[in-house]
Amino acid sequence: MHLSTILLRAKTAVLITLSRNDRLLCYNKNMKEKKETRTLNKKMLERLIIIHNAIKSGMYPNNKQLQRLYCEQTGYSKVGEATINRDIDVLRTYFQAPLEYDRKRNGYYYFEEWDFALNNISAQDVFYLSAAKTLLSSFQGSPLYDEIAGVIDFVTDTQTSGKSALLKRIAIPPAPQIMVDKEVWADVLRALQGNCVLEFDYIGRWRTKKTHRRVRPYQILLDDGVCYLYGFAEERKAERLFALNRMKKLKVTADHFELPAGYEFSTRCGGGYFGSFASDDKDEYIIDFYGDARQYVKDRVWADDQKITDFDNEDRTRIVFTSTQFLSIQEWVLAKGGNAIPRAPLWLVEEWQDQICQMVKNTKK
Repeated sequence: MHLSTILLRAKTAVLITLSRNDRLLCYNKNMKEKKETRTLNKKMLERLIIIHNAIKSGMYPNNKQLQRLYCEQTGYSKVGEATINRDIDVLRTYFQAPLEYDRKRNGYYYFEEWDFALNNISAQDVFYLSAAKTLLSSFQGSPLYDEIAGVIDFVTDTQTSGKSALLKRIAIPPAPQIMVDKEVWADVLRALQGNCVLEFDYIGRWRTKKTHRRVRPYQILLDDGVCYLYGFAEERKAERLFALNRMKKLKVTADHFELPAGYEFSTRCGGGYFGSFASDDKDEYIIDFYGDARQYVKDRVWADDQKITDFDNEDRTRIVFTSTQFLSIQEWVLAKGGNAIPRAPLWLVEEWQDQICQMVKNTKK
């Protein structure tokens, strides 16, 4: 089984139904009358790896020995006989392990060569999994990071030491972190799963007065260390973004809504790649970059339809593109100081000039 399949099932808690096939009937007569379902989770995977390693070692462990071994390796005080029996069933039926019980030796063994999928992760896979955790570090402190990091740590910790020695060669520079309340996160996820309307108090970026909102949640957006809720604000009758850390007195209502077709935020950006901001109006932008900003603008794709032209005799590079993300673009231009000058649309030029005048005025206060 491919690693990605195991991780997906582990994180989304997919229910595993144990079929009553001939091998299972021979092993456990009690399965004749019922079908069991159980969740493949981190704790079960931990037990399965310990059981597998004991069987593969050739020690022919029985249930009592596996219970004792599990407690010794994990520090838990006890694990039930029935739990180990269910884990053996999972190995045999779900992972198709060639597993049998030798009555003479009073223990389990593999009747042919087999290895648990998690034990076959390559050093490269371990490296990329660990690197993924590093890349998510800008969201450290959020429930999203805690959950994903927990799974990655579990998978990589099952491997032999030294496989991820290169991990320290990939790093994310320290950045400001925004904390998200775990209860807010859990309620938002619950509303997304059930298409439930949310109600909450909110203080916006521009509206500093607290307002009560009623929102149909569409998506969670992750941008620059911030978690946003994107959805339809009923009181505004329009789609809006809400930072999860500013949502207070959150309530998942019993009111449901039908998720509209084409609800994805990415379809609202007008072809631009400027993060979590969008408006209803799509404009054509013309911006000139100078000096060391010329290479900067050429290094990336900023929009689907971007056109970049060099004017080397003027030490100038021009980018032309369309987008609906006017605020992010305005901040992008201002961040480059005197090395970025907007030429169109006219409102952007005027806003840019006003901002420069305001900065000069502030220096004189």
